[in-house]
Formats: sequence, C-alpha cells, structure tokens
Amino acid sequence: MLPRRRVTCCFRPPSVTANSRKPDARRRHAMGGEQQTLPLPPLDAAWDPTLPTNDDDEYCWTPLQLAARGGDLDTMRKILHAHPCAAVNDSPRGYYGQTALQAACMQGHDEAVRLLVAAGADVHAMGGNNMQRNALQIACGQGNERVVDVLLDAGARVEERRSSSPRADGGVVSQRGRPSDTPTCSTAIVARYNGRTALQAASERGHERIVRRLLHLGADVNAPASPTAGLTALQAAASNGFTPIVRLLLRHGADANAAPARTKGHTALQGACLRGHLDVVDVLLNEAGADVDAWGGAWGGADEGGTALHAAAEKGHVDVVRRLLRAGADVNACGARRRQTAVQSAAAGGHEEVVRVLREWGARGGTGGGRFLFS
Repeated sequence: MLPRRRVTCCFRPPSVTANSRKPDARRRHAMGGEQQTLPLPPLDAAWDPTLPTNDDDEYCWTPLQLAARGGDLDTMRKILHAHPCAAVNDSPRGYYGQTALQAACMQGHDEAVRLLVAAGADVHAMGGNNMQRNALQIACGQGNERVVDVLLDAGARVEERRSSSPRADGGVVSQRGRPSDTPTCSTAIVARYNGRTALQAASERGHERIVRRLLHLGADVNAPASPTAGLTALQAAASNGFTPIVRLLLRHGADANAAPARTKGHTALQGACLRGHLDVVDVLLNEAGADVDAWGGAWGGADEGGTALHAAAEKGHVDVVRRLLRAGADVNACGARRRQTAVQSAAAGGHEEVVRVLREWGARGGTGGGRFLFS
C-alpha cells in the first residue's frame, strides 16, 4: 500500500494543468486505490473554485472535486452556495483527474452524488486520461447499487444494443457484418485504453445484481472490448472466475468467441485459463462452444499472442492444461511470428509438471527461448 501524500495548495491557471505524460508505477493505483489526504484551501473571498488545488500534473483537482471525492457535503454545499459558477461540470485535470460526480461515484458517496446531480452535474461526462470512464461505468465497477440508482434516475444511459456495433479500431460493423469507417451510432463507446462499458465494469468485479439490472435495461452484452487492455463482459467475468455471471451472460447471448482486444487482450476461454478457473473453462467448452485454439495475448493477436493452452501453461495450471488437451487443443500450436509453443511457455514459467504433461500429449521442440505471452 502506498503512503499517504499531502498536497500543498498552489494555485495556477487551468491552462497548464493538462498533460498526457504516462505516470510512474507508484501512481497507477489512483483510480481505485487508497484515498489520498488532499486538504481544501480556505473558502475566502480571493479563492477561485475553478482553479486546481495543487501543482501536481497527475493529481490535479478543483476544490469541488476534492470535496466530492471525500464525501464532504458541508464543504460541497458551501462551494455551490458561495460560488454558483463553481463549475460543477469542470473537466477532469491531470492524468488521474475526475469530474466531481465521478469522484463521488468512485468513493461510493451516494449523498454527494445526489447533491451534484441536483446541481446539474453531467452524468455522461467522460473522465480524465486514465481510463476515461463516465459516472455510471465507475459506479457499476464499484458495485454501489444506491449510486447506480441515483445515476439511472438522473438519466444515465446504459450502453444499448444497436443495429450497428463499433469495432475495436473505432469503425463500425454493419448489420451485414461488413466493416465500415463511419462513426458509430452505438452508445457502447469506451476509452481506447482499459475502457469498460457499465456492463463490462460490473461483470469484471462480480456485481451480479447490477449485471442483471443492466441486462434488463437492454445493455449490449456483446459490446466490443476497447482496443488496449479491453474486455467484453463475458471475457471480464470469465477472467475473474465469476461462474454465475458467465452463465447469465451466455443466457443473454454473449459471444464466447468474441475477438480479444487488439493489445493486451484475450478471449473468454484464455482469460479463464490464465487465472486457473477450471469451472469457467468447463462452462465455456461444454455449454458455449468456445474455440479452444483461438489466438490472443498481451502483445497483439495472432502475430505475437498464444492460445488458451499457452495461457494455462504459462501460469502452471496443470488441471486446466489437461482439460484443454482433452478438448482437442493443439499441443504444438505456435504463433505466427515468434513460433512459440505451449511447452516453451510452461518452461518460461518454470512449470516442470506442465512440461511433462505436454510431452505426454506429443509436444515437440525445445523448451528454451520462451516468454510470457499473456502477462
């Protein structure tokens, strides 16, 4: 756990707050990690509520955003009363920035959410550079049903099915299945990096009641994964071993063979194999017809990726390896560019028992030169 940081007040023009610099590893936890100690400035006559409260390009918040993040209703009311133009919809600032509404949703402050909605907060505003999730996507990922209720009552849109669906590259797949570069009319729009629809976010975190509600409201069960580190709803649930949600999504028509994200992606079966969720593997193979030899992986599809067998071998899940082999997995499948086999993946992870099992099933070639394809 990272130590708490105290941020000093240092006002500056908002024009210099934006940045696209990639954060260092210490700060990647910020969207859902420990809440920081971020003191508010004194509410005096000279104070401008639209200015940031610190000079950190990555953690940069207005006073209202800070108060919302902390659930400080008294301060929020003072700001909104004393400064009616306090920019309730002020844009996120810094790499980890959020609107005031998104910050309240992230921390589960339902009364703060109600106050901001009543003040005119935009429930559809996108977040800052990091993940860019709107308020409903954040709330569904956090699993706070009261906050979800407030947002839906305020008109937050669920990403619905459309006759045309967006491709991972931003184009559109038409009703006839042919790609198009016309901007999508679907509401299932997510950030290019690590984006999630509301249904994907809830499925990833195992919030079954919210998943059921979103499906009842018409959420697109097959909204595509965002291009980098994205997951469909089924891929998200399968990767984390949420078997009841996997079955629920399949009953609503989830595609077990949906394409993985272009980078850092995997199919539903690969995700379950990577984490060793044998029960989910059984469901996908027995009930959903998952393609046991489909390609995916951390570094870009068929050129650099691997199959479900690579994923299980890489992590040493020997029972999953045996299950895949019994299902007909190609024991000698190898990528188009690296030509890496599952036995090389197992050896790279130091999993001697998996290497032995693969050899028993006819694995050929050496064990050296492999690398992790999914992690």
